[in-house]
Amino acid sequence: MEQIEAIYHSHNGVDGYRSMTVYLARRGYEYSPATIHKYMNTELGLYSIVRPKKPDYQRGKAHKVFENKINQDFTAERVNQKWCTDFTYLFLNNHEVRYNCTIIDLYDRSVIASITERHITSDLAIRTLQKALDSQPPIKRELILHSDQGTQFTSKAFVEFCESVHVTQSMGKAGYPYDNAPMERYFNTLKNECTNLYEFRTEETLYQAVEEFAYITYNHVRPHSYNGYRTPCQTRTAS
Repeated sequence: MEQIEAIYHSHNGVDGYRSMTVYLARRGYEYSPATIHKYMNTELGLYSIVRPKKPDYQRGKAHKVFENKINQDFTAERVNQKWCTDFTYLFLNNHEVRYNCTIIDLYDRSVIASITERHITSDLAIRTLQKALDSQPPIKRELILHSDQGTQFTSKAFVEFCESVHVTQSMGKAGYPYDNAPMERYFNTLKNECTNLYEFRTEETLYQAVEEFAYITYNHVRPHSYNGYRTPCQTRTAS
């Protein structure tokens, strides 16, 4: 029941009802979107979740800023052609902040790598990219990694690491989240369906919940509208 409510919270309008229709049909329950709307809104009384205030980031000087090679074309013809990455903030129940860096593949929206730590640094970005590369077969064609212009991605250390592993960087305009919309959507989903629903007393429980959501629920269980309501794993396997 908690998982069903969580999926519903993260969608809006018709998209949410269709996702719930697919999710329940897999488990042998055939309901129309109208019926799901009735029970979710009227019978269960589900409401939106208010998030904690976003913490301020300390901005540093960019070592290098790259051109936007994506230009809001968030489609990919093959696996491991275009990746997106970004940071987001997460909270423990005592209001301490933790930071998550995630990379998703635009081909199927699957989470390739996710790491949560105490500090938002270029080292966290580097380790997340290394984890992503290690999880995939050797990538022989051009791989574009798209991000915002955060100093973690424009730093000398991160730029040099990307060059050393033959990853082509791409960046959206500063302060323009639409240039990295798939990442914004994933983080919204992570918070609406996972981290905002529970209180985490320890960072270990938070880190485990985020990883389980990314690699199990999101990649293998949750229907995704971009994939025609197949899971990212189903789409990736069929490629």
